Amino acid sequence: MKTFRIAVWVGVLILAGFLGAVTLNLTKSKDVVAEPPFGVPFTLVSQNGQPITEEALRGKPTALFFGFTHCPEVCPTTLFELNGWMEKVDPKGDKLQAYFVTVDPERDTPEIMKQYVSNVSKRIIGISGSPDKIAEVIKGFRILAKKVPLDEKDPNGDYTMDHFASVLLLDSAGRFSGTIAYGENPDTAVKKLENLVNKG
Repeated sequence: MKTFRIAVWVGVLILAGFLGAVTLNLTKSKDVVAEPPFGVPFTLVSQNGQPITEEALRGKPTALFFGFTHCPEVCPTTLFELNGWMEKVDPKGDKLQAYFVTVDPERDTPEIMKQYVSNVSKRIIGISGSPDKIAEVIKGFRILAKKVPLDEKDPNGDYTMDHFASVLLLDSAGRFSGTIAYGENPDTAVKKLENLVNKG
């Protein structure tokens, strides 16, 4: 009977050791395999004419919006509201940043982006670039953006852009942290930005 008890206890200790080792390895795996930043590397042009890369989306929580300057309602409304939410959440402007990336680089030069964005906000930075590089970023950030002719009979004439209308929220490491939808309840939007800042 005594030998049986000893065998049982030895079995329990071996099992406990095995489970402990598995738990330790799983914990180490989580530490080693960190979630990568959202999107893709890029080199574009800020509204001030300076090169800007994905590193601009690191170091602080970021609100990232894709749109275009000929947008009749969604873009100006979103930029105006986003600026107001940022003023509430981060009045000093040192904890949160925001960027507006054009989906219409053929018309939205850095100069035009600066003029457009500065009419709405001093805190949001416009980003443009060549059509091919903007296309890579749109694809890499999984943004829907499509040129739509205003006259179906004239596909090479004037056009508008159908595009994803939500604001992307990224943490300070550039990882995806959620969205603010177009028409989001203002209190909910502010809370999301507060949570983003607190997350860091």
